Amino acid sequence: MKLACWNINSIRARKERLLAWLDQARPDVLCLQETKVVDAEFPAAELAERGYQSVVHGQKTYNGVAIVSRQPLNDPRRGFDDGGDDSQCRLLVAETFGVRVASVYVPNGGELGSDKHQYKLAWLARLRAWLERTARPDQPLILCGDFNVAPRESDVAYPEQWRETVLFHPSVREALQPALAWGLRDLFAEKVPAGGVYSWWDYRQLAFPRGDGLRIDLVLGTAPVAARCEKAWVDREARKGKQPSDHAPVLVELRD
Repeated sequence: MKLACWNINSIRARKERLLAWLDQARPDVLCLQETKVVDAEFPAAELAERGYQSVVHGQKTYNGVAIVSRQPLNDPRRGFDDGGDDSQCRLLVAETFGVRVASVYVPNGGELGSDKHQYKLAWLARLRAWLERTARPDQPLILCGDFNVAPRESDVAYPEQWRETVLFHPSVREALQPALAWGLRDLFAEKVPAGGVYSWWDYRQLAFPRGDGLRIDLVLGTAPVAARCEKAWVDREARKGKQPSDHAPVLVELRD
């Protein structure tokens, strides 16, 4: 199974890019983030023409997550369902290819010390609680998407430049650790231990051609999934050209 995750940064603005990429890359499962459309405006029919089923959890203008798959998507669940604020569409889960798959869009966090920063830390704490409530680390689960956290020094081209930001500050890196400690492994990091491969580049200041990137798009899996993972890579070509997303797709390949 080839699984990809991609923050598309508006499926309306980049639908043709997405469809062309699917024709070329042909993943079995794709998790999308920042779709930025209500469910009725998601291009499910055009994806179906390419053999993909879709489940979506969207809202107007902001956020939004989706999962598309070549096999049926069963038992979809939206949000944490923990009694907290779930008005932002950031978590979607479904079962496909015998694996529970979650598409995740972690809050960016704004500026250090801001209300948005605190919301991000609280959201990551809710993620750990959700894992404890709904899953088991000995069962196949993939949690992937835009985490807005670069876990390692080697996941940032210029660590000192980014250390005092909400993408790499110790507070957000530490907030991610409880979810990993629950029983999730960083599949990409295990296959690319040296790092130096990035998935996001700011639109500003020519960050992409200068190589000023961060790996903030993660594919995490439980031990049964990690045992099947044979390969992980970033499709940098998808970040090139006219009006790209600021993210590139991250892919993993699992043996059957």
